[in-house]
Amino acid sequence: MGYVTRIVIIGGGPGGYEAALVAAQLGAEVTVVDCDGLGGASVLTDCVPSKTLIATAEVMTNFDSSHEELGILVADDTPPLEQSARVVGVDLGKVNRRVKRLALAQSHDITAAVTRAGGKVLRGRGRVGPTQNPDGSRQVTVTAADGTVRELVADAVLVATGGTPRELPDALPDGERILNWKHVYDLEELPEELIVVGSGVTGAEFAGAYQALGSKVTLVSSRERVLPGEDPDAAAVLEDVFRRRGMNVMARSRAASAKRVGDRVEVTLADGRTISGTHCLMAVGAIPNSDGMGLAEAGVGLTDSGHIVTDRVSRTSAPGIYAAGDVTGVFALASVAAMQGRIAMYHFLGDSVTPLDLKAVSGNVFTDPEIATVGYQQADIDAGRIEAVGMKLPLLRNPRAKMQGIRDGFVKLFCRPGTGIVVGGVVVAPRASELIHPISIAVDNNLTVEQIANAFTVYPSLSGSIAEVARQLHGRKLQS
Repeated sequence: MGYVTRIVIIGGGPGGYEAALVAAQLGAEVTVVDCDGLGGASVLTDCVPSKTLIATAEVMTNFDSSHEELGILVADDTPPLEQSARVVGVDLGKVNRRVKRLALAQSHDITAAVTRAGGKVLRGRGRVGPTQNPDGSRQVTVTAADGTVRELVADAVLVATGGTPRELPDALPDGERILNWKHVYDLEELPEELIVVGSGVTGAEFAGAYQALGSKVTLVSSRERVLPGEDPDAAAVLEDVFRRRGMNVMARSRAASAKRVGDRVEVTLADGRTISGTHCLMAVGAIPNSDGMGLAEAGVGLTDSGHIVTDRVSRTSAPGIYAAGDVTGVFALASVAAMQGRIAMYHFLGDSVTPLDLKAVSGNVFTDPEIATVGYQQADIDAGRIEAVGMKLPLLRNPRAKMQGIRDGFVKLFCRPGTGIVVGGVVVAPRASELIHPISIAVDNNLTVEQIANAFTVYPSLSGSIAEVARQLHGRKLQS
């Protein structure tokens, strides 16, 4: 029997468990060290739970905003003086119990898949040994919750420990009134007045969701607009929708502190103003889980923020140590983490490998409407990183959008001026996460706007707008 390569993966999120599946399929002996349950934050406290919560909010938003326009009548026994009361309500405790149930089921499915593939799962926290063994392998120390210590020997180590919510010293969460995004699924009742601090993706998603569920939401943004990292036109649409639905969006307002005042929370801004609410959700980013793992001692390069420095095949600066996911700070997306983990295993185990290409990454903000992007964006064009032309087509002109009562959103494409090769796109629409895929295929395969324009689309359909904007962009390219 020949030598079996030993792989130890620290962290069971998308970067870790996808790497484990690949390594096991390629014949390695795989051990996944994880302290919370496979799936990581993505499955247990982030992507799966938040999108499940948002799914409930989405149903309520769609019903509230379009049932009258679509001619749907609802029997309402609300007394005349309270006739403006919502017809549809939500049992948040029931919603959150469903959220946790689905997340746990997904975690169990992942664990079963890894075990079925031949991998082992150890519950505990991993630490990398400071030096390589004479044969090039490394020690990994695993400490279980009960203090039991176990030593593993690995030919390669993958660190995929993710991140944790960043905290402000004067706004520490208590899990009851001052919350981070891990705490919200323990709520039994809907927050009456929710202050969301932070207008990035997490803040915008939760603000929109709780507004739809019936909370009175104040969104505190330190920047000039919500979603400062997204397409400006898309962010403007979303902010307009937020305000129109009654959200109090406070731009250029940096939160300095948050404190409990009885059964309420008082948030103090940097300029001295105060806001009061029943609950406060802190969504001010994440920090990497890289402390206490012996990484620096092992020669792993770290940034000032604590992120692990990797190359395009997920190698760190220490031989035999790879890293994937949010702990690398490359892109806080489950799909990118999974790709980094798979690439690491392909590379170390000698299989064919394609280095990570971030130009083809698609992402989505699960607000209502959703914002999906892929490839180069307007900011890249403005910064001179690529020469490209763009075209935007509002969904208001789309017949299917009119039929469904969709008033907000657009499709935008970017292409090279000479060849017409599609290099990026933006979709703002319900289910934009589904509509972005044809644009992703175009970007990944260097398709031209002419090719997209000439492909048949269903009539009527929202995807028809993708072909239509491609036709317009093709015409503009010919004229330029």
